[in-house]
Amino acid sequence: MMKRIPAVLAIAAISMFPAALVLADEPRQTFTRAEVAGIIGDIQKIVTPDGVQEQLEIPIGGIRQWISVRGRDRRNPILLVIHGGPGSVEMPLGWTYQQGWEDYFTVVQWDQRGAGKTYAANDPALVRPTLTIERMVADAGEVVQYLQKRYDRKKIFVLGHSWGSVIGLSLAQRHPDWLYAYVGEGQLLNGDDNERVGYANTLKAARQAGNAEAVRQLEAIAPYPDTDGGTPLEKVRVDRKWSGYYGGLAAGRSSLDWYGNALEMSPEYSDRDIAAIDAGTAMSLRALLPQEARLDLTGMTTFATPVIIFAGRHDNTTPSENVAAWLPKVQAPFKKIIWFENSAHMIATEEPGRVLVHLVQDVRPFAGNDLPDR
Repeated sequence: MMKRIPAVLAIAAISMFPAALVLADEPRQTFTRAEVAGIIGDIQKIVTPDGVQEQLEIPIGGIRQWISVRGRDRRNPILLVIHGGPGSVEMPLGWTYQQGWEDYFTVVQWDQRGAGKTYAANDPALVRPTLTIERMVADAGEVVQYLQKRYDRKKIFVLGHSWGSVIGLSLAQRHPDWLYAYVGEGQLLNGDDNERVGYANTLKAARQAGNAEAVRQLEAIAPYPDTDGGTPLEKVRVDRKWSGYYGGLAAGRSSLDWYGNALEMSPEYSDRDIAAIDAGTAMSLRALLPQEARLDLTGMTTFATPVIIFAGRHDNTTPSENVAAWLPKVQAPFKKIIWFENSAHMIATEEPGRVLVHLVQDVRPFAGNDLPDR
């Protein structure tokens, strides 16, 4: 005999599955972008007594720059995320993977000079000449100092992703006393090696797949990268198009449409901020890619802070074989490479559960007991 469901549970079930009450011939409700973002923002709302949730426009490097600070216990250690690109902001993507982090860290997303909300907050004509690697490493230092002062911390964690790993690794070497540890995700070390290895891998994949159009387009941009270090952005776009098609950005995916759609649903971003993403990325790429092409951090091997590398097994945007070859030469109080077997370059969104586990198990312990009294 079928057991009867108590009325209170039946009501709860209906409230959890309201779609069951919608008649088939009734039109479905549609939502604007702002409404969807509002729903996501409501789900994400920090409601714990000791939580922190704030967006701040702060003075960094002579301009106005934006950070987002989120965590369910402000006494947790701070984790500063330095996004990739150049110009590829993480703040509006954080809602897809960050909530678990917020139980164990106070997570800070920073829109760099020339990117996202920071791009929208300043005159691009004034910012464009200041887009240099050196200036952006200095900016990162100022952000760390701001966080130390505002939240009364001696040290924080830094996670640098892709282009952001250039800034993060440089910061870790210059100011180890500010960091509990440095985490490199999709670590970039040498611009020329990065492009050369990635291009060769992509061309090999296209040939193995018998994709004549991909082979034609890739061979047309040879030599790649240009031998004089001045590879045009148009060539880079061709390389990234096919690298992404063969899963070099996100394993098993042939495009990043999901990434763009997720950005547009962000509760952290207004319509104006979203409109600024493409413009900021274009400006940042044109200014910083030539500098990135000449970049060589492979000689940076001595650190006074722990270095942990998150490496996607299928990453062909910053090929993981490069950082795997570099790490054995590194001298640091602690070093480790953690492989993500089902990821390419977008590890945080590709394997969010495993990223959280490793942040908690392998990274957070370096904070020890050096936290505010509970």
